[in-house]
Amino acid sequence: HLSADHIGSYGIDFYQSHGPSGQYIHEFDGDEMFYVDLGKKETVWRLPMFGELTGFDPQGALRNIATEKHNLDILTKCSNFTPVVNGKCPPITS
Repeated sequence: HLSADHIGSYGIDFYQSHGPSGQYIHEFDGDEMFYVDLGKKETVWRLPMFGELTGFDPQGALRNIATEKHNLDILTKCSNFTPVVNGKCPPITS
C-alpha cells in the first residue's frame, strides 16, 4: 500500500471510438486544475487565477488525443472488431 501527502495526475487522456470524443485533464489531489476543450482547441482553467500563474499549450493535448485515436484504431482492427451500425451497443450478458 502506498501512502502520499499529495497526488498529481498530469495529462490524463482518453479517446472513445463512438463519435469524435475524448478528454484531456490535469488534476491535483483529485481536483481538476484544467482541461482542454478539444473542439475549441483551448485550455479551460477550473479557476481563472491558475491561468494567470501558469500556462498550458493545448497542442500537446491535441497530439495526445490524436495518438490515442490512432492506437485505438489499430487495436480495433487487430481484435476482429465489428462496428455497431445502429449506434446502440448490444446488451450485456453474463
